Amino acid sequence: MKCPFCGVTDSRVIDSRPTDEGSTIRRRRECASCQKRFTTYEIVEQVPLVVIKKDGSRQTFDRMKLLASMLRACEKRTVPLGELEAVSAGIEQELQNSLEREIPSSLVGELVMARLKSLDEVAYVRFASVYRQFKDINTFMEELHKLINAP
Repeated sequence: MKCPFCGVTDSRVIDSRPTDEGSTIRRRRECASCQKRFTTYEIVEQVPLVVIKKDGSRQTFDRMKLLASMLRACEKRTVPLGELEAVSAGIEQELQNSLEREIPSSLVGELVMARLKSLDEVAYVRFASVYRQFKDINTFMEELHKLINAP
């Protein structure tokens, strides 16, 4: 690691400790030449996920956009924000673990609906009505009947 004070690349690690719930390592270093100390951070590099939209366009995956859509579906419901944040983080982690770099938006939508269904059925129906673009009351009622008749 290059010293920010004198530019020498020879330094030693004095202290290491995890930060940000273990996702980052903080290292205190000391320069072998000028003996000044400095801090570095080590993080895991994540390859960005690309979402392929229905029209074929590509967009970088954005967890905040996902969270915002779930918040809209849960408006005036008793679903805690912490649970929605955990769901969005879980979906992002699942997509990262899939090792696919390009994910169809349909997969993201299905993952959200599966999780919302167990959290809050009203939020699930709200999200599904927008995601599946219900054309009329009959398609809406079909989805409700599926929900009611599910074991």
